[in-house]
Amino acid sequence: GWTRDGDTIRRQFTFAGFPDAVAFVSRLVPGAEAADHHPDVTINYRRVTITWTTHSEGGLTDKDFAGAAMTDDLA
Repeated sequence: GWTRDGDTIRRQFTFAGFPDAVAFVSRLVPGAEAADHHPDVTINYRRVTITWTTHSEGGLTDKDFAGAAMTDDLA
């Protein structure tokens, strides 16, 4: 479900409602903090779009694919 867009990978997740969407993002926080690697997050009501890229490296790295795997596990 991940798509590559230039130097990023992106996926949209859909939940039952806004509270579930926000809860999903909250579940991402500990892992992102532990890895010191943070996705771009957009919440639109019950849809959450997650975008991974390594800004400091100017593109995709193994960190982004690990972040995507973590995201999938938490969804």
